Amino acid sequence: MKIQSLPHGVALTAHPQARSPWVHGVQARLAAAPGGCLALTFSLAGELPRLRIPHSLPSSQADGLWRHTCFEVFVAVKGETAYAELNLAPSGRWAAYAFRGYRDGAPLPQEMNPEIAVRRFPPGLELDAVVRLDRLLPLRRDSGLLRLGLSAVVEDEAGVLSYWAIAHPPGVPDFHHPHAFALEIDAPGMRVISDPTEGVSP
Repeated sequence: MKIQSLPHGVALTAHPQARSPWVHGVQARLAAAPGGCLALTFSLAGELPRLRIPHSLPSSQADGLWRHTCFEVFVAVKGETAYAELNLAPSGRWAAYAFRGYRDGAPLPQEMNPEIAVRRFPPGLELDAVVRLDRLLPLRRDSGLLRLGLSAVVEDEAGVLSYWAIAHPPGVPDFHHPHAFALEIDAPGMRVISDPTEGVSP
């Protein structure tokens, strides 16, 4: 693809083994924000009465958000095995983790504190978040390309989860798999270098 400056939109696809008839689509938009921040908007289209959407709560850090409806951001420097994960729940709760390698990590401290705003409207909802990349992942000035995985977990009224991502590896849903880090961004210039979904219908 040709290099594109942010903002940039991407459609997430449902895992073939974990779909939901009540979710019509999930999209994500990225934009550069002041101070080296990344602004994200996740849009969930679906039949909200048939989905379990967490009620609004005071913003705070919480574990296990991925067990219910939440949106997720994975970030790694291209060529490195370390990566970070950020969970953003429609309740306003969040969680951040740093990994040395595949699923080998621990929670990040409270100082992460992303800004989260949620809007509900027929036929779905949107979640906005502003993320300090340097708090999520240690970045050198020469970091160059970042690999991003954008994903979502959506819980229906029966407690069944559907899994959405830019790209899914073979087998069961696994957002931590390197194959899921499918969006490449030039960190200093905040430009999209590679998007496997370009030209593909959601």
